[in-house]
Amino acid sequence: MHIYDIAVIGAGPVGMFATFYAGLRSADVVLIEGTAQVGGQPTALYPQKKIYDIAGMPEISGQDLGVTLAQQMARFDPTIKLNTKVTSIEQADEYLDLTAGSEHIYARAVILATGAGAFAPRPLAAPYDHALDGKRVLYTITDLEQLRGAHVAIAGGGDSAIDWALALEPIAAHVDLIHRRDQFRGLESSVTALQQSHVELHTPKLIAELHQDGSQLDLDLRPVRGEEHEHLHADYLLVSYGFASDNKQLRAWHIDLEHNQVQVSREFATSRPHVYAIGDAVTYPGKLKLIASGFGEAPTAVDSIMKELYPQRRAPLHSSSMIQDHK
Repeated sequence: MHIYDIAVIGAGPVGMFATFYAGLRSADVVLIEGTAQVGGQPTALYPQKKIYDIAGMPEISGQDLGVTLAQQMARFDPTIKLNTKVTSIEQADEYLDLTAGSEHIYARAVILATGAGAFAPRPLAAPYDHALDGKRVLYTITDLEQLRGAHVAIAGGGDSAIDWALALEPIAAHVDLIHRRDQFRGLESSVTALQQSHVELHTPKLIAELHQDGSQLDLDLRPVRGEEHEHLHADYLLVSYGFASDNKQLRAWHIDLEHNQVQVSREFATSRPHVYAIGDAVTYPGKLKLIASGFGEAPTAVDSIMKELYPQRRAPLHSSSMIQDHK
């Protein structure tokens, strides 16, 4: 029976970096992912969207971030289990027994990097023919080039909607952004860039209805206040209302939650012994839901575990010395 030092659950960016850092600390680590690929939401849902909060990278796409993190992890050749959904975590002697279907995975400690959990895009509430989904009504874009020269309308007012609008501006023939408020909820720098762009803003308005009109979509825009409707024609509608998520597996794992998020200590320990949590799944005073924050949390969690498992080992002074130890 093989017992890993650390099992990381969740192969999004934060889980991948935690796996790499565990390798730096010479931990025997396994990365467990419920889907068929690593990379998490950036890879699966917005591979072409630019990410700006990665230190040392002016910008990187979601897809490239996943590729880069996979290359980084490969230095230490960790065990990776895909299509493996952990349904229970039980204490067994001096290790944890993770059940995934008929498989049992054993580890002395666990790091939860499950993010927001299972996710699905929030749907457009307006009535329309759902046969248009994936054709004219899009919830994500895997290749920006498919919209080159097109007239694109975007529904949403958060970071993702703004980022899509700015990314499409130099590619599409025209970009419209529809938001139900006058104020946008994105980062200040992104909102400033949006206001200085050629993206046409439609606020405060809602999509009351849409249908296909010949080769284009006809969007019926209703003002939040008032009665005068506006009709907007576009080749595509990109719905960017965010994602509905469910972390119900955390409740099954008997971990203390606060508003469906994991409560953690300064070392990112949960209420269960030997179970830690990092990334968007956790909450603590001042928590920021940024990939950059999760990257900072991962080393603290791993070092806390390694101190517990191997108290005789000297803590690292800097990363270059850890790399030298593996040559």
